[in-house]
This record gives sequence, C-alpha cells and structure tokens, in this order.
Amino acid sequence: DLKTYWLALPVSERAAFATRCGTSLSHLKNVAYGKLCGEALAIAIDRESGGVVRCESLRPDVDFPYLRSNLQAA
Repeated sequence: DLKTYWLALPVSERAAFATRCGTSLSHLKNVAYGKLCGEALAIAIDRESGGVVRCESLRPDVDFPYLRSNLQAA
C-alpha cells in the first residue's frame, strides 16, 4: 500500500517522488494516510512506484482492471 511504500522511502527522496507524481509532498502524505486521490494521481503513483503501489489500491471505485485488460488486448 502507499503508506508502507511512503514510509520505506528515505525522507530525502519523498519530495522528488511527489514531484514525479505531479503533486505536493503534503498532498501525497495525506493520500498515504488515507485521503482519497484523483484517478490521474493514482495512475502517477502506480507508474512512479514501478507498480509497487497499484492504482486499484488507491481508487478501488475505478475499474482499472478493465482498462488494463483493454490495453493488453489492443
């Protein structure tokens, strides 16, 4: 989950991770501790974590598995 990933990141790397995700350090920390994030940020976190934190875990209300399966079929 994002909180586990976040806490494992060295403090010195957290701001850079947030920047790569297109958000602020404080917002990403809020998301790590349970605040809902937008779909675009969920995708960015998935991408920037190398798939360790899946967007499905951040936004279980969005049908990301459907999108993934359609991309693989194309």
